[in-house]
Amino acid sequence: MRDFGYFDTGSGSVEELATICAQTLDRAEVPLAAEVQANVPIYAMDDLCDRLAEAAPRRALMAEWARVLGQGSGVLVLRRAYADTAPIDRATAAYERIIAREKAAGGGGADHFAAAGANDRIWNSLQKLCLEDPEGFARYFGNPVIDAVCEAWLGPFYQMTAQVNLVRPGGKAQSAHRDYHLGFQSAEVAARFPAHVHALSPVMTLQGAIAHCDMPVESGPTQLLPFSQLVPGGYMAYRRPEIAAFFKDHAVQLPLDKGDALFFNPALYHAAGENVSRDINRMANLVQVSSAFGRAMEAVDRTAMCRALFPVLGGLGAAERAAAIAAAAEGYSFPTNLDSDPPVDGLAPETQAGLLARALAEGWTREAFKDALRAQGERRQA
Repeated sequence: MRDFGYFDTGSGSVEELATICAQTLDRAEVPLAAEVQANVPIYAMDDLCDRLAEAAPRRALMAEWARVLGQGSGVLVLRRAYADTAPIDRATAAYERIIAREKAAGGGGADHFAAAGANDRIWNSLQKLCLEDPEGFARYFGNPVIDAVCEAWLGPFYQMTAQVNLVRPGGKAQSAHRDYHLGFQSAEVAARFPAHVHALSPVMTLQGAIAHCDMPVESGPTQLLPFSQLVPGGYMAYRRPEIAAFFKDHAVQLPLDKGDALFFNPALYHAAGENVSRDINRMANLVQVSSAFGRAMEAVDRTAMCRALFPVLGGLGAAERAAAIAAAAEGYSFPTNLDSDPPVDGLAPETQAGLLARALAEGWTREAFKDALRAQGERRQA
């Protein structure tokens, strides 16, 4: 059931999902694709790279990609996005050094959707690669193909982030999900956002995976459910068992070669597959690219505001206090440093607003709150 202007826990029914996913991608809608497999258009970038050097052909290619990601099957493969895989190998070596150091230091990131220890993950692999090997970073991310697909969905001035995922033989599959932003919220929190924000969330980010090795199906490349991004209430639905069962029965996987890139709408139902191979350490750099528009106009020192407000908020009623906190404190968990500020009881760390509300509810002293606020700020720093 859907309340007027909002979704609820019953939104995005399996019947609606089945109807939407019964579509077939019309080959005429993707004239620049080399082929279509399982409703996923595949673009041979060694044949298309010349288009990226000229404004009008580049724009036409990006427009086709945007249609696929938005109104089409929601996913595309860029074969040989890296025609020269030397930058991939150089980055892989750097990432392996980083993984070894972080494990030796007792760190190493757990996966959002898989059991801790099932893989190796590097949070903020973007910055870590840049500081580890600046020239290697420049050659790796200085890729016109990656730049063009990011701009196709998000426009210019996008913000790149990335996380490396290394899944060894025996690594289990993720659970089906949607991605950041609303995909990282609990169903209860997602239900508080009006329906038009559910429609906005998918155009705020772009998800991608750059293959750092050959990935046959047995190694567990990403499972995908084409067209599922078109289910309006999908951010509420993906956790339900009947949706998970439908995904398991209908998801597709495409093998990737080293240097290929897979990009998809963040609202597409997807999940990393199980690595049933004997000897393939499946490594992908998972790029998560954000719109330039996801930022406020003014820079505000919300930490200073929280310190100043804490002593006076107790004199307000509950509704007034909540409104004052919403105006002053940072109410969102991201961006943060997921190495030092990991998720708590879900997919997102505690917010500044949540800390302030908890401190008031538990009757903390002013000094205790200031200390906790400072510690939280330090954890969030990159």
